[in-house]
Amino acid sequence: MPYHTTDFDYSLPPELIAQYPIAERGTSRLLVVKRHGAELEDRSFGDLTRLIPSGDLLVLNSTRVRHARFLGTRPSGAAAEVLLLHPGTDGAWIAIGRPGSAMKPGKRIRLAPDIEVETVVELEEGQREVRFIGATAEEAIQRLGRLPLPPYIERDPDSNDEIRYQTVYAEQEGSVAAPTAGLHFTAEILKELEQLDVRIARLDLEVGPGTFKPVEVEDLTRHHMHPERFEIPEATATAIAEVRERKGSVWAVGTTVVRALESAAAEGGLVRSGGAETRLMITPGFQFRVVDHQLTNFHLPRSTLLMLVSAFAGYDLTMTAYRHAVEQRYRFYSYGDAMVVV
Repeated sequence: MPYHTTDFDYSLPPELIAQYPIAERGTSRLLVVKRHGAELEDRSFGDLTRLIPSGDLLVLNSTRVRHARFLGTRPSGAAAEVLLLHPGTDGAWIAIGRPGSAMKPGKRIRLAPDIEVETVVELEEGQREVRFIGATAEEAIQRLGRLPLPPYIERDPDSNDEIRYQTVYAEQEGSVAAPTAGLHFTAEILKELEQLDVRIARLDLEVGPGTFKPVEVEDLTRHHMHPERFEIPEATATAIAEVRERKGSVWAVGTTVVRALESAAAEGGLVRSGGAETRLMITPGFQFRVVDHQLTNFHLPRSTLLMLVSAFAGYDLTMTAYRHAVEQRYRFYSYGDAMVVV
């Protein structure tokens, strides 16, 4: 049956959108979704250590959120905002910003008395090539860059966000959003999993702004995915091959890990190491080659992330799980509770 964008809509009371992280990392609620039997079970995140069998492989996205958001002013004194996406060529960066009229080629936005950002070229989908004047991009990020919290968190970032909107295992800086399923893990939970002989591997996928973009066309095949860069180490590809040989399972922490692994999968589920770009959009009917179990947060209506989860767990079971989460007052989105599909 073909699905349409409206099939992935649901009603969410605004008060269930988590505006702050839970007081203690690792203590969120966990909805266990069992595909066989279509069962739901309310647990705590700490119970995850009892759900993953010894010998299985847990794959994490170790990307770090870049302080890529800048607030500035136009020559008129009116406010403007710039969000860096990724480096371009010859010192330029690819960015988006608002208002769009402030980012026409040749126009500048003042970030500090001695630092400006100038738009060089207008690109597709609202993106721009920009250059910094008065400082390098790295210097501007260090001095003036802000943590880019998601648009549904309706407040400015504070000092707690500097810690809680990064995973405890974040390494390579490059994302404009956190791989939020990983925000639940503590160093202690990861250590306990290793002591239980659960193997842990990592990859890096740079989360882009498209992660928050709702699908605006009814025909899912017409939605344009923003490209996201990923890198899969040789050690991770080897670990997946070894767990497959032992008949073990691969647990993906987050939709970003799912997309990276499935984008790099060859016939038979062999994962190729190395770097690449993905525009993979996973919707119901997709044949998964690598991932057996998925840990994730609760996602926006009409989003590609919700479609991915529906492809993995099954559409009916996913929407039942979301209705249950609303009824049981789970916390939603980046700072919300978790769901694991087994």
